[in-house]
Amino acid sequence: MKAFVQDTYGPLDVLRLDDIDRPVVGDDDVLVRVHAAGVDPGVWHLMTGLPYLLRLTGFGLRAPKVRVRGMDVAGLVEEVGRNVTGFRPGDEVFGTCQGSFAEYACTPQTKLAPKPVNLDLTHAATVPTSALTALQGLRDSGRVRSGQRVLIVGAAGGIGTYAVQLAKEFGAHVTGVCSTGKLELVRALGADEVIDYTREDFTDGTYRYDLILDIAGHRSLTRLRRALSRTGTLVIVGSETKGRWFGGVDRVLRALVLTPFVRHRLRGLVQVESAEDLRTLRTLIEAGKLTPVIDRTYPFDEIPQAIEYIHRGHARGKVAIKMS
Repeated sequence: MKAFVQDTYGPLDVLRLDDIDRPVVGDDDVLVRVHAAGVDPGVWHLMTGLPYLLRLTGFGLRAPKVRVRGMDVAGLVEEVGRNVTGFRPGDEVFGTCQGSFAEYACTPQTKLAPKPVNLDLTHAATVPTSALTALQGLRDSGRVRSGQRVLIVGAAGGIGTYAVQLAKEFGAHVTGVCSTGKLELVRALGADEVIDYTREDFTDGTYRYDLILDIAGHRSLTRLRRALSRTGTLVIVGSETKGRWFGGVDRVLRALVLTPFVRHRLRGLVQVESAEDLRTLRTLIEAGKLTPVIDRTYPFDEIPQAIEYIHRGHARGKVAIKMS
């Protein structure tokens, strides 16, 4: 099968289109014929091996353990392992895997769910990682409740577009933070208020929020805490900094150290690949309460260009890969 592979960490030119063997299906696995894949900033980090802390967490110290990039997948079940009971060949599914930038991908059945009936496979492929992150950040780490004032920093990005819709579904009063050209998009997603961060400092203490979801930001904990209510919660989803060793993870580490000594709840987020949560998202999508936002769709042979576009940080919502 054709796949984009890499044998060493580095910039985009470490990726190459190659012919490799199809994955071997284990007893609890599902082999998916990939029709579409999603692209998110994590792909860039796994490709470059940066920050270095990422390599120490099991992805490969000197070279990537998994040669094929791509995490989000949607397609048709091709084959199932002997212990798989929830899927059969021909089923349309979506979920996560190791290596979706390929014609076939293999993944445990616990990381898949039936595709929402009202989405095509391309839109379904953009849901898993970003929507799971938004859901778990708000519900689990943030403990969001109806009536709370929620601030979403990075509201127009892949995670943010889902977070705005989910926070509204939880009954929150939502303020989205984004750049000038993305204000209307965030309003259209249901945000009660929008803030243009290029013109207004939302951390000056003028307004206070019960929950802040900071998606790939870089503002200091001190500044973000100025925007929290007296016992508010800050959830750091990620950070895009230039640090080669820790990247933005150092903010999460500082938050964990600080939180026992302050009234605020300061939390990091580790997204969990969960079939149960995928089914929750499917229900919301089929009910019309959650809709993927796709900025661009690239053909399979332009995956490097799609990764570069995401890395530049200008995407409105998600970027998808369509196999054909």
